[in-house]
Amino acid sequence: MTQIKAFSAVNETAPLSAATIERRLPKDNDVSINIEYCGICHTDIHQVRNEWGGSIYPMVPGHEITGIVAEVGAKVTKFKVGDRVGVGCFVDSCRTCTECKDGLEQYCSNGLVLTYNSTEHDGTPTMGGYSEKIVVNEDYVLRIPANLPLDAAAPLLCAGITLYSPLRHWGTGRGKKVAIIGLGGLGHIGVKIAHAMGAEVTVLSQSLKKKEEGLKLGADHYYATSDPETFTELQGRFDLIINTVSAALDWNLYLNLLKRDGALVVVGIPDTNIPVNAFPLVMGRKSVAGSLIGGIKETQEMLDFCGAHNIACDIELIPIQKVNEAYERVLKSDVKFRFVIDMATLKA
Repeated sequence: MTQIKAFSAVNETAPLSAATIERRLPKDNDVSINIEYCGICHTDIHQVRNEWGGSIYPMVPGHEITGIVAEVGAKVTKFKVGDRVGVGCFVDSCRTCTECKDGLEQYCSNGLVLTYNSTEHDGTPTMGGYSEKIVVNEDYVLRIPANLPLDAAAPLLCAGITLYSPLRHWGTGRGKKVAIIGLGGLGHIGVKIAHAMGAEVTVLSQSLKKKEEGLKLGADHYYATSDPETFTELQGRFDLIINTVSAALDWNLYLNLLKRDGALVVVGIPDTNIPVNAFPLVMGRKSVAGSLIGGIKETQEMLDFCGAHNIACDIELIPIQKVNEAYERVLKSDVKFRFVIDMATLKA
């Protein structure tokens, strides 16, 4: 084991603060990564504050990690020292279940190992990206395209794949009409990716205050959901609607915006159950579905797609010492559109 610097939470009410943690030395198939940047995801806040229950302390959050390979194990074949790489929401899986064999490790049924607030198969607690280094099996490390800056690429490891996966799965492309509910950390990258896929993209937001930004990001249309006329004008318009917000919605109103065989996909998790009436579903063979990040193969596909189309996240870069302040700003939606921590500031 080796000791490294990190920022951690010691309990659910304590602020994140400087700490020293242990990392294993690289095994034969491991890659040791010097972390340069780590994005802040709303999930980090939920986990640090134990809002979903089951949090393990001390906790080092962070699952939007980019950096440089510092060392490789004796049997590593996919990476070499100096490579630009990333680590997303998980660092191992059972590898034997149907989901893993299908390249859908995010749905592993026998033991997905999350990047933090989880345990390795040997029982060792995992620690995330608010730290100097991370050691990960090469099969769960991703390659960052050379043209993408490592800081703005970091949120792609969670936010990017969270939107890419449903867009890809539901066949987004030319001739398709896609709506994104919310223009925040998830929504803004969804607009960019859907636009690059060739879809006609509409943003559905509570107000029009971000309209100019949404259109610059690639949206073709922008509507305020606070205006009842929106739901009249757009009835039967969309092939796919992706909900990125966790606020309470009138789900039946949004179902009415779908074409026949359209899908309303949930990626932003609300605090309450989704109330859906049967008639909006059966009258048009519509569906309500969910989607969770992506497997390793699809995440690499997403990164390569973003590299080919020069897509990265719009970020605000912060020092690690401002992470607690950033958490509060995330809760107020006071960021355009994702915070990323410059891990070089950890040395201070």
